[in-house]
Amino acid sequence: MLDPTTQSNYLDIATRHLSLEWTVDFAVQTISGKAVYELEVRKEGVREVILDTADVTVESAEVEGEPIEFSLGAVHEVMGSALRITLPDAVTGNQGKKKNIRLTVKYATTKNTTALQWLDKEQTQGGKFPFLFSQCQPIYARNLVPIQDTPSMKFTYDAHVTAVLPVLMSAIRVSPSSTGPPHDGKEIGKDKVTYVYRQPVPIPSYLLAIASGNVRYKPLPVPEGKEWTSGVWAEEELVDAAEWEFREDTTKFLAAEEKIVTPYRFGVYDLLVLPPSFPYGGMENACLTFVTPTLLTGDRALVDVVVHEITHSWFGNGITHTNASHFWLNEGWTTYIERLLLQIIYTPAHRGFSFLIGSKGLYDDLKRYESQPKYQRLQIDFEYGEDPDDAYSSIPYDKGANFLLYIERTLGGLDVFLPYVKNYVETFMGKSITTQNWKDHLYAYYRAHGTKDNVKALDSIDWDAWLHGEGLTLPVPMEYDMSLAHQSNALAERWDKARQETNLLELFDPSDLQSLDANQIVVFLEHLQSFPALPKTHIDFLGDVYGLSNTPNAEIRLRFYEIALLDPVSPVAAVYADRAVAWVVGKDVEHGVIKGRMKFCRPVFRAVHAVDRELAISTYLRNKLSFHPIARNLIEKVSIRVLGLRYTVV
Repeated sequence: MLDPTTQSNYLDIATRHLSLEWTVDFAVQTISGKAVYELEVRKEGVREVILDTADVTVESAEVEGEPIEFSLGAVHEVMGSALRITLPDAVTGNQGKKKNIRLTVKYATTKNTTALQWLDKEQTQGGKFPFLFSQCQPIYARNLVPIQDTPSMKFTYDAHVTAVLPVLMSAIRVSPSSTGPPHDGKEIGKDKVTYVYRQPVPIPSYLLAIASGNVRYKPLPVPEGKEWTSGVWAEEELVDAAEWEFREDTTKFLAAEEKIVTPYRFGVYDLLVLPPSFPYGGMENACLTFVTPTLLTGDRALVDVVVHEITHSWFGNGITHTNASHFWLNEGWTTYIERLLLQIIYTPAHRGFSFLIGSKGLYDDLKRYESQPKYQRLQIDFEYGEDPDDAYSSIPYDKGANFLLYIERTLGGLDVFLPYVKNYVETFMGKSITTQNWKDHLYAYYRAHGTKDNVKALDSIDWDAWLHGEGLTLPVPMEYDMSLAHQSNALAERWDKARQETNLLELFDPSDLQSLDANQIVVFLEHLQSFPALPKTHIDFLGDVYGLSNTPNAEIRLRFYEIALLDPVSPVAAVYADRAVAWVVGKDVEHGVIKGRMKFCRPVFRAVHAVDRELAISTYLRNKLSFHPIARNLIEKVSIRVLGLRYTVV
């Protein structure tokens, strides 16, 4: 099956290894240098190499050291320009039997690239040096380097990157040492240092990653006997707080996951805390997970996000979807295993509670795509050139996880399903697969290792409803362990019943939340959203008595604003619309940093637009350059419906 998001001819000739020689130039905001490709001929008589590019300038191309003609095709709005490089007869031979070809491309990125965000020093934690970081998922590696930009194919890579600031990549650092003097003892921001990396495990293109800034390293404790290392990177001013936040749980999570699947194979598991414009909660770049600074709450309340990113080391980085139509295999499996780990590390109640928390976002997104029901499916049949980011939502995560939970229950529980999970990982580790590959393997496993009842159970599943079904509900209603939600729901119901009361001081006080953790507070606020909007006096008191209106926990703060903006025509919404957008763009007094994570900025802009269209538009336009290009693209793509913008305006 061809990947509908690439113009490359990866089925004819495939990249097996990539060598990068880059110079990072903060002054002109470009990465320039060359890429050397070791190509394997897959189809006899192939006469050209086609690479994906977007917003790069190509200087020259060589095949086996000899200059060669190349051309850039017309720009496709989503897929960019195809770089076509002719292979000479001397290389392919009359019969096209040469199997390994060396290609070199000299090029540079441009300031328009979606894959890179260049931050001025004022946008960083320290305010002293600029910062650069990449985001190549789903199809933005072509903005970083000419490449066959498809998860259908994997390659190893090495890199020599010269910069005046420390450099990190999604690979193992060869030199200088992580534990040595910062920037190899040279003057940061002035002297150039060449950083050397190698990635010996084949990865898909979207896992290419680079970051450069005034970062420091702190090692994390690793259980005895493990052959991998772990540490945390962050800006100098933030690294101690980051190390404290993650040192308790990160390697414990990783060791626990090895017990239920297979050993971790990437050698290094580091975390990089990025500046606040990073558009995701985390990005599972091989060897170096990128995480949002919104996880740094000072109480380790949100570190469970790291469980998800660690799990991608097997489901996504290890077993990879062959193209965007099967993206749910990455995220559905990862979310399912992440929640299973919560049961193993904590209690079964924590697993059920995580499914409950995810269900709110799932049903919100199913509703959001009501006019585009295709995106409500698990397996989305993308058209050629269709933008996979148009379908980005919680659906592949939570609908996928619920599907796997349903299969687990249908087969008879974890004792029956977990042995299959391990076999699934062992069978497909390092490969790219489709949904049909997975389904065929599932049946084959239970025919060989299970019982006739197991196979009958699989036959009883409505596969089409789960994989291709649309609508606002799951194909089968799912029940979860609700024990951790009882207090949250009861408190929300108390508030709903008190909507006519005037003396709230007698009914509520800060001790109401004393026995609730951060996730239980989130569920309390989400359950409160299921009732009619509260009066302004109640919203004000809710924010004050529990400290919700100024909490540093972004997950809780978002839910509070969603309650305040629940009724867009109410007086309370008009007041809190100003506060909500100020919080998102970093203009609030207490926590003045932008909330670039799309989980926060997108719903706030949508909600504020319903209250005050002009406020949403003007605030976004004044601050748009502070958001990551991916966040801007997605906000602006829905802007015709949400922000009332036109592409010619923004």
